[in-house]
Amino acid sequence: MPDLPSVELPGGRIEYDDVPADTAGGELAPLLFLHEGLGSVGLWRGFHQRIAAATGRRALAYSRFGHGYSDLPREKRTPRFMHDEAATVVPALCSALGLERPVLVGHSDGASIALLAGSDATGVVVLAPHAFVEDVGLVGIEQARRDYTEGDLRTRMARHHRDPDVTFWNWNDVWLDDAFRDWDIRPELSAISCPVLAIQGTADPYGTVAHVEAVRDTATGPVELLVLDCGHAPHLEQPDATHRAVTDFLHRLP
Repeated sequence: MPDLPSVELPGGRIEYDDVPADTAGGELAPLLFLHEGLGSVGLWRGFHQRIAAATGRRALAYSRFGHGYSDLPREKRTPRFMHDEAATVVPALCSALGLERPVLVGHSDGASIALLAGSDATGVVVLAPHAFVEDVGLVGIEQARRDYTEGDLRTRMARHHRDPDVTFWNWNDVWLDDAFRDWDIRPELSAISCPVLAIQGTADPYGTVAHVEAVRDTATGPVELLVLDCGHAPHLEQPDATHRAVTDFLHRLP
């Protein structure tokens, strides 16, 4: 989606899609959507727009540096890239675009970023989050590497990203780095006191229900779990159930 607007942040310009609130939703906390490890604004496939339409809330989705048509990152990522995004880019984006204490809606890596930034949120919705490194997830990431080098994943990614090689290797190299095996955000989840909705698929090749259970067991606010018969993208594979759960959760927020 190269025709999206962009905003200057520390590190460069990022693209975003900003869906305005309707008249009734203007007083409600806005939604900030954080995409998956190989995602972008466009790869939400309109999910953020549908949730905005159903709730009346303002919804903003953005592409992280190196994703979609945002600027490429100036440095190679480290195993703390999700912490860095939560601590620097998310608050800078919220300040630049006037998002005050948003509801964070994240998928996969974006869900982990949402959890890390959740201490300053009105609510958090996570789809297939990562709370720690699990062997089954690494098997899925190794398969993604084969799909990229031997299959058609690079061709498919080139339709959505300015530089698919930067997008892919910045994600894949970090996850398969030996230094990343100790990555574990469970000790930090106790900082989340706002309501949380955590959704996980039973056939997710990148993780098990242990991740959403860790959120339930560690966050200090109320946590609602939903386990669906699907893979890694509940909002695309079980769209009706996911849409209903997310909109119901948002309607119940204080």
